[in-house]
Amino acid sequence: MMKIFLCSVLLLVGVINVQAQKKRELIEQNQELKFQLDSVKRIISTAQHNEKLGLLKADEMQTQVTELQNANSTLMKNLNSFATLSSQNSENINKTLATLQRKEEQMRGIINGIASNDSTAVMILTNSKQTLGENANVNVSNGTVIISEKLDFFFTNGLGTTISSASKVWLENVAKVVNANPKSIITIASLNITGELDLAIQQASTIASILIKEYQVNGKRINAIGADGGLSESIQIKFQPDYKEFYTVAKGEVQN
Repeated sequence: MMKIFLCSVLLLVGVINVQAQKKRELIEQNQELKFQLDSVKRIISTAQHNEKLGLLKADEMQTQVTELQNANSTLMKNLNSFATLSSQNSENINKTLATLQRKEEQMRGIINGIASNDSTAVMILTNSKQTLGENANVNVSNGTVIISEKLDFFFTNGLGTTISSASKVWLENVAKVVNANPKSIITIASLNITGELDLAIQQASTIASILIKEYQVNGKRINAIGADGGLSESIQIKFQPDYKEFYTVAKGEVQN
């Protein structure tokens, strides 16, 4: 009887030791997962910082980041219940780590896309200055590179739709910049102070037609618009990232 009792005590002690070991392993694994989550949060913070550069629509990007944060929060809640598991513990943790790694890859893809747009804007700005000259009116606003010139440089007194011969040299150089950056979407905006938007659209379309017909710019990339210029009149040629393509890729990354 005493032997059976001793054996039972030894078995119980052995089981307790095994359970204690497993508990320590769970604690260590949980700490590792917290480290992984901190890494993901740092990546998210970097993405939010890059958003402020104005290259992406902040609201839509914030929605994507929030979805990832919610997903990671759900995973952490699941980790809290692992203390009651035994044989399935290792398999579940491996699955969780794989999910966290996948989310990290998704964020890395989005961040790389933002960085790529940053680099493209800098490249277009540099290319424009080199092609049009250092005194060219070239600016960057919210990730969009804008090349502009006064309206009467193209049309006499800013009226009509007959382009001046002097402005064609300028347009030829602009076309070189456009063709050198085939991934950008081009918007040609005619701004006047008279409120004649029909005329403004016709003027923008005239310039677009010259770029397409005479300088081989892809017409699918060009949008022509007319707008009220307030107190100034000008032609603006805007280089914008292909946001539609970027968001399609980013959305696909998050859904995978």
